[in-house]
Amino acid sequence: MRTRILPAAATLLVASLALAGCTASGESGGEDSGGTLIVYTNSNSDGRGEWVTAEAEKAGFDIEIVGLGGADLANRIVAEKNNPVGDVVFGLNNMFFETLKAEEAITAYEPAWAGEVDEAAGDPEDGVYWPLVEQAIVTVYDTNTVDAADVPDTVSDLWNDDSYAGRYDVNTVLGQATPQLLLAGMLADYEDEDGDLGISDKGWKEVESYFANGSPATEGTDLYARITRGDVDYGSIPSSGIASRDAEYGTVTGIVAVDEGVPFVTEQISVIAGTKKETKAQEFIDWFGSSDVQGDFAQEFSSYPVNTVAREQALPAVAELMESLTKQELDFGFIRENIGGWVEKTELEYLP
Repeated sequence: MRTRILPAAATLLVASLALAGCTASGESGGEDSGGTLIVYTNSNSDGRGEWVTAEAEKAGFDIEIVGLGGADLANRIVAEKNNPVGDVVFGLNNMFFETLKAEEAITAYEPAWAGEVDEAAGDPEDGVYWPLVEQAIVTVYDTNTVDAADVPDTVSDLWNDDSYAGRYDVNTVLGQATPQLLLAGMLADYEDEDGDLGISDKGWKEVESYFANGSPATEGTDLYARITRGDVDYGSIPSSGIASRDAEYGTVTGIVAVDEGVPFVTEQISVIAGTKKETKAQEFIDWFGSSDVQGDFAQEFSSYPVNTVAREQALPAVAELMESLTKQELDFGFIRENIGGWVEKTELEYLP
């Protein structure tokens, strides 16, 4: 997701320190030897990483969060699979977890809370990864400053109607999960086996218009900061980020309709294959995905748990929003096979 992710240099430093620590631990002890549990995630922004670290410590876990954008994190785990650095990964969506599964970079484990989630939301075939949180990727605006008559009838009007040119935020960092999912959602209705990378010319024209007419996001600047100072009027965000930003910025968020529905993403969790701390990693998953912890997490970060017991603790406004949205039908198998090429083409041909 587009989040306040560690700068690249800091991320590499953290990962290098983690590697050094893990290597030392592996040399001095066997499986499940002592040491810090390395937790990889792309869902550490807005205080989530600090909250998980503090709550884990209370529960007896010594963890270190290493945060990266979704695609970059998945690529890193695959690159490290013969000498894994991380022990647990959470936050990535089904598409990325399917890649990790195909690469045998994660390993199956049935959590203690497996009976409290819809298994179909994770990996019903093999149980290699399990669902935690459901999110919707929505296009938002501040009803305080945008008149209802000015709101587009559907999201695609933003890049197809000249009156909105430069008025919507575009995240061009395609190594992150949210912009990749937005790209996939944009192309989903234009599948064409004879088209470039399986997409019709009309689909690629949509992508070209989207990036050409938008206002590129400012690195390190929150979307709502841009909205409240008048840089843009519209932008896309995971649904769990709305409540905290309305509280922080004094906005009253409205959501732009989408005829075909909005992309939904389910964040997953799994043990990284080859970890020397497999038992501890499994215990962490049992703890983090439990109804108590996911319920507290939902209260703290406006999330919408997959765990049916924890879902009862979701904030009423969050539950109402999620239940009001139409889910876009996405073929994640097709997306997984093609997203790398779509991203490369977009970066080479369409990014400003």
